[in-house]
Amino acid sequence: MIAAPRELLGAMFSAAVNAAQPSLTIGKYLPPAPKGRTIVIGAGKASAAMAQAFEKHWAGPLEGIVVTRYGYAVPCERIEILEAAHPVPDAAGRAAAERILGAVKGLTRDDLVICLISGGGSSLLPLPGAGVTLEDKQAINRALLASGATITEMNCVRRHLSAIKGGRLAAACYPAQVVNLLISDVPGDHPADIASGPTVGDATTCADALAIVRRYGIELPAGARRLLESGDGETVKPGDRRLENVTTHIIASPQMALEAAAAVARDAGVTPVILGDSIEGEAREVARVMGGIALQVHRHGQPVKPPCVLLSGGETTVTLRGNGRGGRNVEFLLALAIALDGAADVHGVAADTDGVDGAEEVAGAFIGPDTLARAWAHGIRPRDSLDNNDGHGFFGALGDALITGPTLTNVNDFRAILLL
Repeated sequence: MIAAPRELLGAMFSAAVNAAQPSLTIGKYLPPAPKGRTIVIGAGKASAAMAQAFEKHWAGPLEGIVVTRYGYAVPCERIEILEAAHPVPDAAGRAAAERILGAVKGLTRDDLVICLISGGGSSLLPLPGAGVTLEDKQAINRALLASGATITEMNCVRRHLSAIKGGRLAAACYPAQVVNLLISDVPGDHPADIASGPTVGDATTCADALAIVRRYGIELPAGARRLLESGDGETVKPGDRRLENVTTHIIASPQMALEAAAAVARDAGVTPVILGDSIEGEAREVARVMGGIALQVHRHGQPVKPPCVLLSGGETTVTLRGNGRGGRNVEFLLALAIALDGAADVHGVAADTDGVDGAEEVAGAFIGPDTLARAWAHGIRPRDSLDNNDGHGFFGALGDALITGPTLTNVNDFRAILLL
């Protein structure tokens, strides 16, 4: 017998998160012990959990330092854990980036650097390039987050304004061996886009970053504009000799999370359909398309008959037009509920696997056939909430928010539309 819809959707989300836990995956990618020192560095919302997992698997001498989001630290014995702000960077993140660069100075070919990187690392390593201030980076980051730019576009700009991203941290480690262990939160799992690629080569250019800035009408402070226009913000390119000792492994990804959720669905007698692990676009537009697919299944049993679940991952964007509390997953869900218009036996969940949808300490939310009717009963107009980018306010008022607390991993957004 199929479980209650919300219970089943919650179980699928939990399976997706658990599949990306560093404790389950990191042991498969351990390199041989070096002749010299072993130093662990890292950044991201999952980096502290990754450091803890690495410590448990590594028997030899070990030292290191990683930075994670406030509230995401876990205890480690040999690796120092720092905390800083996300998604808008702060001075603690800048200090952490400086300390991480200092930790890899003067290494030799006999030394090993383990670099633990996950989503969120861009904001947690805000070391500005020449002529750029932390305040500049904060303003640019806020503008990018509100612009509707994709994560790939945002990270292109970020790494060209940085003194540590875009392969610069790997260059600082040279000639030591560098092993990157990455948890991907980006569409396509491209290493240069995960935390803006501090320890991998970057094929994009300052000209690309400037084109993105112009595309979204972002005002650059004078120092940032000079850095890009002069080309002095150029990143370390693939093939650079300082990257010759770098090896990269993706230890968890959105696809792994979707496959884990699909297994839960099958066990419950529900047919899973994975629509894609790297779906991008404006959240409300993606919702309209997925709503159309769900209605085709609901009305005609195509391309699959109920009971089934449509699964997807990736990272949508929200262009802020109102003064609501935002959140790309709740914006997607609110637009989906409007598109479905109360269709019977259709339920959904959308949430960020790191437990934070935008800047809110809320992972996402649930919808069901009665979502719109309950909103109207509360005096809430769903379309007005969507126009105001107030998905968090909408679902909070209905008691439908999904709150997990820190999940200690991050493989981006998880979406499931369940049809019974």
